[in-house]
Amino acid sequence: MAHKSGFVNIVGSPNVGKSTLMNQLIGEKLSIVTSKAQTTRHRILGIVNDENYQIVFSDTPGVVNSAYKLHDNMMEYVNTSIKDADVLIFVTDPKENEMNHKETLERIQKLEIPVLCLINKMDLSDQSAVAERLAYWQEKLPNAKVFPISALHGFGIDGVWEEIRNNIPESPPYFDKEQISDRPMRFFISEIIREKIFIHTKKEVPYACQVEVEEYLEEEEMIRIRALIIVERNSQKGIIIGKGGDMLKRIGREARKEMERFTGKKIFLETFVKVDKDWRSSDQKLKKYGY
Repeated sequence: MAHKSGFVNIVGSPNVGKSTLMNQLIGEKLSIVTSKAQTTRHRILGIVNDENYQIVFSDTPGVVNSAYKLHDNMMEYVNTSIKDADVLIFVTDPKENEMNHKETLERIQKLEIPVLCLINKMDLSDQSAVAERLAYWQEKLPNAKVFPISALHGFGIDGVWEEIRNNIPESPPYFDKEQISDRPMRFFISEIIREKIFIHTKKEVPYACQVEVEEYLEEEEMIRIRALIIVERNSQKGIIIGKGGDMLKRIGREARKEMERFTGKKIFLETFVKVDKDWRSSDQKLKKYGY
């Protein structure tokens, strides 16, 4: 049997469940997940290996209309993912009447590669609403195969897997068979902290935050981490720290527990907060922070 390898890229509007789907497909939490839109900012690869295939899944930021330079960079990840996919997964949900970014939808409509349209969160909707969405997307994307799924509960995922395996091309593996991602551990550490900020802060604060891992020292039984939380305003710094440092302690405590699950080691975590004014609107600063 010939070996198969391919890039299966996941795109869609914010908050439709792309990251939950990615984690479900690879069987590991690589993408952070919150109920807030625009949680994902980078393109994150998750690699599934088998004797006969290697599937490289790609989670992308939600498709947005730009308000900051950061959004422009996020959309570049989306555009690249549409270009280099062997199979494209377009994720929507029953509440999305029409994709908010028409240019991206038009690009998907013109694709000649296999497209899977997944209507996620069907467990939160009744059968008539799901049936109406199925008919709507089959009309909008006539060349796509449309599936109702629940990424959170794993419903419908087996059928998606079958389509993926059938449609990836014959190819040697692109990555070492032991790899589960192309990202270093520092990236996942910073994402875990950012997830806790998204969960526990409101309004503009989580969107104005960036996390940098300044120190990562792996010892035999413990990993020592020093992380810097960057915000745009002094007022945001005060919110992240909280009264008597309570919010920063809470973020750090929950992040540390998640890191210990992810790494399998004890974690010693130090967190600090710094203001870097308007970093989301500066090309130079975005490049500095890896966007």
